[in-house]
Order: sequence, then C-alpha cells, then structure tokens
Amino acid sequence: MIVLGIESSCDETAAAIVNDKKEILGQSLLSQEEHKVFGGVVPEIAARSHLDHIDEIIEHCIKKSGISLKDIDTIAASSGPGLIGGVVVGVMAAKALALALNKPFVAVNHLEGHALCARLTSNVEYPYLLLLVSGGHCQILIVKDVGDFERLGTTIDDAAGEAFDKVAKMLNLGYPGGPMIEKMASVGNENRFVLPRPLHNSGDCNLSFSGLKTAVRKIIESYAQDGNIAHTIINKQDTADICASFQYAATRSLCEKLELAIKIFKQKYPQGKDLVVSGGVAANTYLRSHLKELAEQNGLIFSAPPIQYCTDNGVMIAWAGLERFAKGYTNELDFKPRPRWPLDENAPKAAGAGGVKA
Repeated sequence: MIVLGIESSCDETAAAIVNDKKEILGQSLLSQEEHKVFGGVVPEIAARSHLDHIDEIIEHCIKKSGISLKDIDTIAASSGPGLIGGVVVGVMAAKALALALNKPFVAVNHLEGHALCARLTSNVEYPYLLLLVSGGHCQILIVKDVGDFERLGTTIDDAAGEAFDKVAKMLNLGYPGGPMIEKMASVGNENRFVLPRPLHNSGDCNLSFSGLKTAVRKIIESYAQDGNIAHTIINKQDTADICASFQYAATRSLCEKLELAIKIFKQKYPQGKDLVVSGGVAANTYLRSHLKELAEQNGLIFSAPPIQYCTDNGVMIAWAGLERFAKGYTNELDFKPRPRWPLDENAPKAAGAGGVKA
C-alpha cells in the first residue's frame, strides 16, 4: 500500500509518499520565510505561498520517490485544524489528484498526523499515552486506535509552543521562538528566576501557560528603565538565565501533569507500555530528555518522532492517511476542510464528520 500525503495547514508546504512497510519513498518540504519579519504567521500570506508552491512540491516529491502517480493507492491531505486558507489549498490539490487518478481521498486530522507519526518511526503499539505539544495545541491523550482518542487534559489558555514563541518575542530573539529559547537556555542558569507552575495543585491533567508567560514578562519589564518593555535592554547572560528558567518551569509543568496522566493510563490500560511526545515542541531536546527520564521511572518506553518529523511535514500526513485507509476509512470529494477539528472525537463520530468506511 502506497500513500501520498499533503500538508499545508500552517506555514509548511509539504508532500511525502510512504508505504505499509514503513518506508519513506519520497518527501519534499518548503518552510515559508515570509513571516519572519512579522514575528508570526500571517494567514493570507501563508495561503498564497501554499498556492504558489503546492504543485512543484508534489511534483518534486513524486520524482524523488521513483514511482509514478498510478502506483499510489490513495491521496491523503491535512484537512484541519489549521489556517483555513492553507488547509483549503492542500485539500483541493489532493481532491484534484484523487479525481484525476480515480483514487480514494482520505481527510487527515492534522493533529492525528502528529499523534500517529511515532508509529512510523518507532515500534509503538496501541494503546499509548501521548503528549501532543505544538504552537497551537497542548494536550495529553490516550491513543486507543486510529481515530480513537481519549483526552485526559488540555491547556486552558496558551499552548506550550505559543508561550515559547511569545517569550522569545519579548526577548527579541526572533521567530520561530522555540529553537532560540532552547539555544539560549543551554548556557543559562535555570534556577536563577523562580517562576510559577500554573495549575500545580489542580488535581487534574489540564495545563496553563498564560500565567507563566506573564511572570516572564514582569521579569523582563523590571529591566526597563521607563517601564516600557519595548525599551528594555538585557545582556546576553541575563537573557540566557530567563530562557533557562522559563524552559525549566514549562518542562516541570508538563512532567507533573504527565505523572498524573501516567497513573490514569496504567489504571485503565495496564497493558499499555509507551509514552509518546509529538508536535513542534517535541523537537526541544531538553524536554525530550526529561520526558525520557519520566517514562523510565514509571516503567514505560519513551518514543518521539525524529526531530525533523516533529514540526509539520508530509510524512506524518501520509502515514496517518495510510493507517486510516488500512482501516477502511475514506472520504467523499465534497468533504469540507475544517478550521477546528477536535482530536478526541470517538472513532464513529470522527468517521461521520468526514470519514466513511469503504
């Protein structure tokens, strides 16, 4: 079985071809550079860039794979959630190919792409515990099967990746902020600034990063002579210490909530043996090392996609499409792209929202 996957939900235009032997036959990706001057993704610019490049990205991917379009069994596309303009571009490209080639179309929940990617790159079996952390999403879930998720916790405000980007912006470190925070933190003192861990005693698996972000802002403002954060000048070592302290507090918050989630997971599924982290923030090596330690302490196997597959990519969409297609899920060509698409809808409901058994 061979699947072409297309990703265009934010600021990466990507395509990949994978097969059921877990081989990546070809892939192509373009990260949009246009947004750096704005310090964040501009939806209209992103959509236009996807439209300009989607054809060449797909063509390049197919050429690299060494196969022809007729060899592909199904076409999958990231169909939400995401910036709707970009999502529409990828979905329409996939539908056009499916119609022209008389192949099935599979609508993939972008978050399911992240959630299942570790099953392509590691020996992860259902059910498993998942921490999904990205710029727009932060959730703790039990992954029971394709399209079957149980949400244990979510952020009540900012996602972890969003907090990383906003702290980096306050410190004038550039965009995207996550990699810059990690780089600066590597030479900083994580114990210098004591920062809060929101919802520390809430007794549930929910997360919050807005208060942590605000606490960092107050530290930065303390360096401003006139109280205006725009006029703040902080030396390199102080910046590194702020980054390290923030990264430590965010990581501790995630680990503390995961400790409770692990207990729940083990009670419900004693046969489960895997803790998986995925999403853009999963590329943070500091976080990965602490999650690996947490998994080992609790008798679980830690898995994460290779760093290049943590951020948005076509490989994860192709693999999720393959898993869905293997279960018999396909979609009609009148499927409507979804700007919001809750991942924890149960399997029958998810199918009804855009998937039908073949």
